[in-house]
Amino acid sequence: MARPQGDEFSFVSPAVKYVLFFFNTLFWMISMATVAVGVYARLLKHAEAALACLVVDPAVLLIAVGVLIFLITFCGCVGSLRENICLLQAFSVCLTIVFLLQLAAGVLGFVFSDKARGKVSDIINAAIVHYRDDPDLQNLIDFGQKEFSCCGGVSYKDWSQNMYFNCTPANPSQERCSVPFSCCLRDTHQAVVNTQCGWGVQARGYLEAGAVIYTTGCVDTLGSWIHSNLLLLGGIALGLALPQLVGILLAQILIHQIKDQIKLQLYNHQHRADPWY
Repeated sequence: MARPQGDEFSFVSPAVKYVLFFFNTLFWMISMATVAVGVYARLLKHAEAALACLVVDPAVLLIAVGVLIFLITFCGCVGSLRENICLLQAFSVCLTIVFLLQLAAGVLGFVFSDKARGKVSDIINAAIVHYRDDPDLQNLIDFGQKEFSCCGGVSYKDWSQNMYFNCTPANPSQERCSVPFSCCLRDTHQAVVNTQCGWGVQARGYLEAGAVIYTTGCVDTLGSWIHSNLLLLGGIALGLALPQLVGILLAQILIHQIKDQIKLQLYNHQHRADPWY
């Protein structure tokens, strides 16, 4: 008797299955590396300093993003390899939610630009307060101020919010009324960086301080940079969205193929005892 159709035929495409598997495996390994870096950076910090700036800690952000990617790609890896519809559905739904949240954040940030600007300002001010508490945060702020040629959130005097740079007469810090060296104007002829170049500049007037440091706040500078690089940002957004859309599409294709294969197996099982089959 001839073998029933479906014993060697499968609706599940190996190409779709293994492309999705290797696609998720790649991002799974990236997520584990991200979590490892975040945990390592977190463990290097003193406990009291780490707890003081938990919200603005770059290491916590790395861990959170890494764990999220790990969980999503785990569902995709195991779901595609084991042809598990539940895991593939979970992968597809989670990826869709992440994509929609990113899309919504971009649209809301564009439509409500004033509120987005205020939120960015709040984040920068919170980071300024904890500047000396976290080496990673300190390096991140210094990098941003040097790259964007700016100082503080709205103004260079925002650095008075930090307890070390506070400009009140009661502040005993040697850095009173100062700003970080990353606010200083760059001198290409200077071989050694003068880390005290911003000392006392908050006590000076705007024009006098402008001869030493960048007086424009990073919020306005960042806004101008975004408007000047919309094409670049659009390309980055497309680069982030494309893998997500491909993952959702492949997952849905594989889910439908698995369902068709299940139907074929049930059909074969029901007709296996039929002598005319």
